Amino acid sequence: MSKNKFFVVWKGKQPGIYSSWEECKRQVHQFEGALFKGFATEEEAKKAFESLPWKYIGTRNNAQNKPSGEKMPIGQPIMESISVDAACSGNPGLLEYRGVYTKTGKEIFHQGPFRNGTNNIGEFLAIVHALALMKQNNSQLPLYSDSRTALKWVQQKKAKTKLEKNEENKSLFELIERAEKWLQNNDYSTPLLKWETEAWGEIPADFGRK
Repeated sequence: MSKNKFFVVWKGKQPGIYSSWEECKRQVHQFEGALFKGFATEEEAKKAFESLPWKYIGTRNNAQNKPSGEKMPIGQPIMESISVDAACSGNPGLLEYRGVYTKTGKEIFHQGPFRNGTNNIGEFLAIVHALALMKQNNSQLPLYSDSRTALKWVQQKKAKTKLEKNEENKSLFELIERAEKWLQNNDYSTPLLKWETEAWGEIPADFGRK
């Protein structure tokens, strides 16, 4: 049984705090881009409602907060955002990564190819590259990645790759070191969100090589 007794609706038919899932569901059902989450106490819900939703949702699927036996809708992605992705031909293999404006798919940056890399490394570098770029430009747009591993590495400020360093990927490891140092020495306010591929299809930054 769900421990959630209060539900915050940041974006829905009528934003507010609701004391049952049924009430919350009426506000978010078939509402495009609905933003909501369940909380155990009213105090937690009030604090969340007064804050930005990105502090509470995004890297974790809202379905993790659903009442028992009830499937919560994921909602729609925020199109005013940046999306990043990586592509690797082989594992390890030739690696490249890029960032695009989610709404139009317009490419913002593209790095690579790098020899003897992995997809996870590329996803990690793409996120950090985008974070640094948006901080430099004072942008508050959310950032999407479809890689839970890379999002976790960014949170931990460490690329925990098992790839061994060699002459072919020496430059790639230099980039990893720079990215880790940037995370350790910089704060950022960019919301990091998980792109829900199963619900929304491939992330707009996808290279289309699957």
